[in-house]
Amino acid sequence: MAGKLTAQGAGILLVTANVGSLFEDLENLQKTWLREFCQTVQAHRPLFVALHCQEVGGKNYEASMTHVDSFIKELLSSDALKDFSRARVYLDKNYKSQEQFTALGCCYFIHESLKNIQQFDFKAKKFRKVVGKEVCSDALPSAAMLEKEKFPQDYFPEVRHSVLCLAFDLVNIHLFHDASNLVAWEKSPSVYSGTRQKALGFVMDRITDQRFERLPYFIFGDFNFRLDSKQVIESLCSTASMQTVRSADTNEVDKLIFRESDNDRKVLLQLEKKFFSYINQDVFRENNGTLLLEFDRELSVFKERLHELDISFPPSYPYSEDSSQGKQYMNTRCPSWCDRILMSASARDLLVKPENEEKLITYDNIGPNVCMGDHKVQLTNLSN
Repeated sequence: MAGKLTAQGAGILLVTANVGSLFEDLENLQKTWLREFCQTVQAHRPLFVALHCQEVGGKNYEASMTHVDSFIKELLSSDALKDFSRARVYLDKNYKSQEQFTALGCCYFIHESLKNIQQFDFKAKKFRKVVGKEVCSDALPSAAMLEKEKFPQDYFPEVRHSVLCLAFDLVNIHLFHDASNLVAWEKSPSVYSGTRQKALGFVMDRITDQRFERLPYFIFGDFNFRLDSKQVIESLCSTASMQTVRSADTNEVDKLIFRESDNDRKVLLQLEKKFFSYINQDVFRENNGTLLLEFDRELSVFKERLHELDISFPPSYPYSEDSSQGKQYMNTRCPSWCDRILMSASARDLLVKPENEEKLITYDNIGPNVCMGDHKVQLTNLSN
């Protein structure tokens, strides 16, 4: 997901992407992703780019972490970023320290035309001028220029920047997923939704506490927000009958099969722990899936504290990882809007322009017609 705003003449592009798939297919997915990202930077010509990545090193990180450095090198040396004279890259690659490992990465690129860019030193509690390019991956726990925390299976780093006297916090987040479709179906809202709500509340409390001066903040990453499984399935299969299939060994539910009452009892939906196969994927793509937005409710708990631009793009997850299938969803999870940019009220105010100014605001996919991995990268663009 990406966001661009214009603040006192400085174009700012915020990007979030779950990049786990890219390290499984370097020749196809990674090259496509890099091309689309670079084209986006070139199209919008920002002066400051913030890229938040999740699942850095891939899903099989023991085997794929060695490819991360070359991925970052490709970014830093790309034509799209050739005029960005300063950079800060923070990578959590230490998978051998499982109690602290997060697989998150934060990359910040600063255009040569910006003269007064400062980054906050959390230890000294003051801003410092940003000079040159630095990549940090070995000493994140002791790094002064970011805050890193790990909530049980959850983590966020916070980086604070000042761009042309406009100071703001950037928070990278990766919340818990749904471990089982069958468990998610049991009640509304699901137990997983409650866990994500608790974790996000922890993050919110942390970044708004009294340790530092409060600034406008953007939280962007893989929130793993899901549609309300029970209610969306009841809506999609309102006239269907349900068959329960249990394990012969444990008598636990193995799968649920929803069939039409007539029409030769055609299967509408089959649901298993990690299998979600609905008869008509077009429902998630038609009108950008907006008919299902009523079931996207996890953010409503924070409606007074967190804000988002209107969604007008299809669910961002889970897409096929087949490089030839740019629009096809995998039959693993119910498609959902997982990858997003959220902001505080004060950050939202940075986007609001006087009524007499011409402006264009969009919130959309990057690479909507190509395979970007199992997560789509989204684009928020504000220009005037």
